[in-house]
Order: sequence, then C-alpha cells, then structure tokens
Amino acid sequence: MSTTENVELLAQDDTLSEQTILRLLAKLTSVKDEIARVIVGQQDVVQQLLVAMLAGGHCLLEGAPGLAKTLMVSSLAKTLELDYKRIQFTPDLMPSDIIGTEILETDHDSGERFFKFKQGPVFTNILLADEINRTPPKTQAALLEAMQERTISYAGSIYPLPKPFFVLATQNPVEQSGTYALPEAQLDRFLMFVRVGYPSAAEEVEILKRTTGTQSTTLKEVLHTQDILTLQGVVRQVDISSDLLEYTSALTRNTRPEGSDNQQVVDFVRWGAGPRAGQALVLCAKANALLSERFAVTLADIHSVAHGVLRHRILLNFQAEAQNIDTDAVIEHLLKNTPLPKSPLASAAPNGNVS
Repeated sequence: MSTTENVELLAQDDTLSEQTILRLLAKLTSVKDEIARVIVGQQDVVQQLLVAMLAGGHCLLEGAPGLAKTLMVSSLAKTLELDYKRIQFTPDLMPSDIIGTEILETDHDSGERFFKFKQGPVFTNILLADEINRTPPKTQAALLEAMQERTISYAGSIYPLPKPFFVLATQNPVEQSGTYALPEAQLDRFLMFVRVGYPSAAEEVEILKRTTGTQSTTLKEVLHTQDILTLQGVVRQVDISSDLLEYTSALTRNTRPEGSDNQQVVDFVRWGAGPRAGQALVLCAKANALLSERFAVTLADIHSVAHGVLRHRILLNFQAEAQNIDTDAVIEHLLKNTPLPKSPLASAAPNGNVS
C-alpha cells in the first residue's frame, strides 16, 4: 500500500485532512535535514530522539565527552517552535533550583506580605538536563514527578507543566568520581536510553572542516507546538497487528528471569523489564514507522527501537559483569531467539511500504 493510500485510510478515521498529514510528514523530514546541517553523522541517534519526541517520552543520552550530545539536543530545540531551557547539573544543585521556590512579596497597595511561587526552569517545553549523573539523588528525584505526571507539587498546590514537555538528559560514562548513578525507578521514567558512539573517519574529517573555520549555521524553526501535539496523536493511530503485540509481550516477558525460557536471561539477568517496557516498545515502534512514512508497524520497527527501550530496564547480576556481558548483548540474544510472529508484517522491508 502506498504512502498516499495509507494517508487516505488514516484521514478517514480522524478529523485531519490528507494534506495536513502529508504536510506534517514533510516537516519531519525537514527537521532531520536541519539538524544534519549542524550534526555530522549520528543519524541513528537523531532518529531515536525524534522517536522519543513523537511518542511523548523522555530520552537519556550517554556518551563520552565531545560527542556533541548537548549540541544535538540544542539543535533539535532550535528546529522546534518550543520553549527550551538547559540545566547544568552540579553536586550543589538543589531541588528548588529545578522546580522553583516560594518568595516573599509585598502588596504595594495594602502593604500585606504573601508568598508567591516562582517557577523554576522545569516549566518549559524542552528541558536539557546536562550531566544529570553529577547531582545527588535528592535533586535527581525532583524530576520524577515532572517526568511522569507532567505536574509539580509545591506547598499543597499543583502546577501543570506546559505541553508538550520533554526531558532530554545527558550523562558521561567515563568519569565515575563525583557522579551519582540514576536509580532504576528514575531510569524507567526515560522512554529511551540512547548511547552515542564515535563518528567514522570520514565524519570526523567533516567535523574538523565545519568547526575550525569561519562557517556558521543558523537553524530555522520547522515544527510548531500544535504540529508536535498533532503528530503525537497521529502516532497513536498507527496500526499494529495482534501478532506483533503478542511478539512485543513475549519479548518483554522473556527479559525476566522468572519463567523465562532464555537461558542467557536466567544466567545473567537479576531484574527484567516491566509492562511499561512493552508500552514503550509499541509507542516507539509506531513513531519509528511514522518517521518512515508508514502507518503500520513492522517487526523491523520493533527491532530498531528495542535496544533504546530495554537497555536501561534490564538489571544484570554479578556473573554477567564478571564475564563482561552488557545489556545490549542480552537484548541482541533475545531478538535472535524470541519466536517471530507469523504475520506478513514481520517480513516487510524496514523502509518500504506495507504490501
């Protein structure tokens, strides 16, 4: 089925017109093109950032220093008509520095004094939590309610956060001194955990060429606030077969050592992924399909987001650490050994249209 036919079917079940859907899909392509003007390579990382945004979740980026993690997030923010703020996490950062605090004010007419809540930087659309593992757990936990509930509670009052709201956090895995590993409860709040690798030789030459001369790039805003909210609604309308839903459930359940039929999981996993992981797999697979201008999920979509969704939701035991086995190796083994669904969608090309 062609992209145009897919759009017609989607438009029949929604108030959006075909032209609106096609226009939004074209804007998504433009966002990737704009980011590529600043970021050399890292297409997979940019794709996963966009997947997390369309799925309405938060993303954690991990990589060595100098891999443009912060630049990647700020570049994405510049292509979106959204409010953007950055917090540099430090050991002395307090929760009030993030969520805000009450200040004492005086009414100039009556002279009466009263407390007024002053909103912190979390009241934004895109929040860059830079080097989030450099601040103590008390401050890290201040983001928990914001990330999950999209609200802030302070002094008995609840303050809603703007829509849309994304937390894009970075952390450096190299230096362990003076860092505080995120607890599992907070890691689970991130929809995806993306690892940023080194560029290829050709990409590194291009980086040197672009960044050591007089060239400067100004990014233009492509997607507006309502566009993003509309796209998030379209993502949830992307079709997924019952066979692929059962496969997603089986993949998630196989990460748990209790009752898993995968010997590697039984030997090396201490704690597996919960139901939230299955929800994240489905939503991210739908967003990945939409970014490829398809309106039905394929097995390739699930596989393409599986590592980002599962790697921070699987806790390995000491035996795995002793044998230098990481979560990516366990996930790869699961993808190869979980029985495939019988649906025709499983054999669809990852970048093609569903036949």
